[in-house]
Amino acid sequence: MSIGSVGDWLRSRRFDVDAAVLALLAAIAMLPLRLLFSQVYVETIPLVLGGAAVLYLLSVYSNRGENSNGTFVLPVGVSRYLPSVVVFGTAAMLFAAVTAGERGVAFYAIAGVTGALLLSQILFAKEEAFNPSILLLQIVLVAGTVRFAALATVPGFVGIDIWTHLPELTTGILEAGSLDAISDDKHYVSPLYHLLVASASLIYDVPLRTALYLSLGLVLPLSPLLVYMATRELVAERWAVLAAALFSFGDYVIEWGIHIIPTSMGLVIFLTVLYALIRLMQTDYAPRDFALLAGLSVALILTHQVSSFIMLVVFGGAVIAYFLLNLGIYRVSPLRPDVFRARNPVNILGLVVFDVGLITFLWSFTPYKGGTFLETILSFLAETVASSAGFGNLAGGASAGAEASTESAGATLPLEQAAMYIDVLGFLLLLLGTFVGCLYVVHRDHAKQSVFTLLIGTAIMLVFTLGLPMFGIRNFIPQRWFAFMYAPMAILSAVGVRYLAANLNARVLVAGLLVAALVFPGAMVVSRNGTIDNPVLPAGETLSYNEESVAAVHTIGEMTGGPEPMEIRPEQQLRTDHPYQTVFKRTGAYTADTANVTNGDPVTHDVTVYREFQSDGTTYFINEDGVGQTRDIPQERICRPDQSTLYDNGDVTMCVTPVDDDASG
Repeated sequence: MSIGSVGDWLRSRRFDVDAAVLALLAAIAMLPLRLLFSQVYVETIPLVLGGAAVLYLLSVYSNRGENSNGTFVLPVGVSRYLPSVVVFGTAAMLFAAVTAGERGVAFYAIAGVTGALLLSQILFAKEEAFNPSILLLQIVLVAGTVRFAALATVPGFVGIDIWTHLPELTTGILEAGSLDAISDDKHYVSPLYHLLVASASLIYDVPLRTALYLSLGLVLPLSPLLVYMATRELVAERWAVLAAALFSFGDYVIEWGIHIIPTSMGLVIFLTVLYALIRLMQTDYAPRDFALLAGLSVALILTHQVSSFIMLVVFGGAVIAYFLLNLGIYRVSPLRPDVFRARNPVNILGLVVFDVGLITFLWSFTPYKGGTFLETILSFLAETVASSAGFGNLAGGASAGAEASTESAGATLPLEQAAMYIDVLGFLLLLLGTFVGCLYVVHRDHAKQSVFTLLIGTAIMLVFTLGLPMFGIRNFIPQRWFAFMYAPMAILSAVGVRYLAANLNARVLVAGLLVAALVFPGAMVVSRNGTIDNPVLPAGETLSYNEESVAAVHTIGEMTGGPEPMEIRPEQQLRTDHPYQTVFKRTGAYTADTANVTNGDPVTHDVTVYREFQSDGTTYFINEDGVGQTRDIPQERICRPDQSTLYDNGDVTMCVTPVDDDASG
C-alpha cells in the first residue's frame, strides 16, 4: 500500500469511533490488573474508561437528533426558585460551621445538597430559565462559602507548607525589607507569592494571616470564572457554566483554597495562562495577545516550580497538536467558522523554547538542599529510577496512603473500603466525562488545536499523576498536579456532556446526569483532600489545630529559645504526632520529628509532646515497621510517669526525661 493510499484510508476513518472501540478493548484488557494489585485506581479506571466508551458508542448509533425533547426536565418556575434555595443553603452552611466551630458533618451534608441543586440548574433548566450570570454568581458564592468556612473556624493555618511560607519566609522578607532574608531558600527566585502577601500586609496594615485571606484568599473562589471564560471560547454558555461548576467543586481545588500556598497562586495564574492560550487558538490574535501569554508564563515561572513545569506540559501539548493537525490526516469542514483563519493552527514552539531556557537558567542557581534546584531534582529522579522504580511499586496520593496504613494494620475494614471509594468517586465521575469529551474531539470534523491541546495535556498529566506512581516514581509530586489537571478535565467533560445531551437516549441521559448531579458535589466536598481541616472519612489526615495547640508551639519555642538541630543532641529532639511535629519544625519553635510507637508500650524518647487529639486515633505515628500509621495513644504512653512536665496548657503537654547527673558526669 502506497503512502498516498494510506493517507486516503486514514482520512476516510472515523477516528472517534475507532478510539472508542480501542478504549473499550483497553478497558477489558486492564481488568485482570485488579487481581494483581489492590489499588483503588487500578480497580476503577478500567471501568470508567469502558463506561465512557460504551456511552459514546451508544450516542453515535442512537440516531437522536439535536432538537429532541426530554433532555432538560425542570419546570421554569422551579428553575427560577432554586437560586434562592442555593443562597439559603450557603447561609445554612455558614450557620452550621459557626455553631460547631468547624466544618463538620452537618456542613458537608448541606454543602453536598446545595451543590446538587446548583448542578441541577445547569443541567436541567430550560433555555428560557437559564441565566449564566446568576449561575456563575451561585458558583462563586458556594465556592467562597466552602473555603472561608474553613479559614474562619481554624486558628492559625490549615496545612503543612503554609507554616513555612508565612511565619518564616514572608515574615523574614518583611523584617529584612528585601529578598535577602530567603536567599538560601528555593523560593528566592520564585517569590511572587511572598511578595504579594507581604505587600497586602503593608497596604491593609493587618497581620500576614489576614493579608493572605484578603488577597489570594479572595481570588481563589473567583478562579472558576477563568475556566468559564476558557470553555466559552469552545462551546455555548450552558456548558461553559458546567465546566466552571465542575472545577469549583474539585477536591484538590478546595484543598488549595484553604491551604493557601504558592501552589494556590500558581493555580490561578495557570488558569489565566490556559484561557489566554485557548483564546489565542480560537481567534485571530494580535501581537499583544501573544505578549500577554508570554508575560503570564514568566509570572508563573516566578511563582512556583511545579506549576511552571505543569504549564510546560500544556504548552508541549499545544506544540504536539500543531504538528498533528499539519499532518493532513484531518479533513476540516469548510463550514467551520475558524477554517479560513490565517494563523490556524498556532505555533508556540518559540514560547516553549523561551520558557524552557528561562526555567533552566533560574533553576540552575536556585538553592535547594545544599545544591541547586535543577541538579538536586535530577539526582533525586536518577536515584528513584535506579533504586525503587518498577511496575507495581504503587505510590499514589492520599488514597493510596490510606490504603497503605490500613493494610499495614491488617485487613481493610468494610467502612474503610467504602471510604476509599467515596474518596475518589468525584474524580472518577470527572474522568468519565473527560474520556467522553476526548472521544468527541478526535472526530475529524471537531478537530481543533485548542481541544487537542486540552486532550494531549490531560493525557500527559494523567501519566504524571497516575502512571508514574504505578512505577514508584513520585518525584514530580503528583498530588500538586490534580487541581491543575481538573481545569482541562472540566472543559473536556463539559464538551462531552454537551455531545451526550444532543445524541444520547433521553432517558439514559437524564438518569445519568441526575445521578452525577446528586453524587459529584457531595463526593468532592467530603473527600480527604477537600476536608484537610476536619476529615469525615476514615484515615483522613487533619491538618488544622485548635487554639491550645497553636499557642503551645509558640510558647514552647519561646521557652526553649527555638534551638537549631546543630544546637541540641539527637536524643533532645522533640517527638510528637504527625502532622503536629511539622508545625514545630517549620515555625522554628523546636526541632521535631514523628514519635516511634510500638504496640502497648510507652515511647522511649526523652522529649515528647502530647495533645488530646492523639487519643482520637486520627494522628500518625511511626510503627514497628517504620511506616506512618494512625494510632489511638493515651497520654501515659507519650508522657511517661518517669518524665517531668515542662509545659501544660490543659490540651498540650510537653514532657522531658530528667538528666541523670551521675551518668552525665
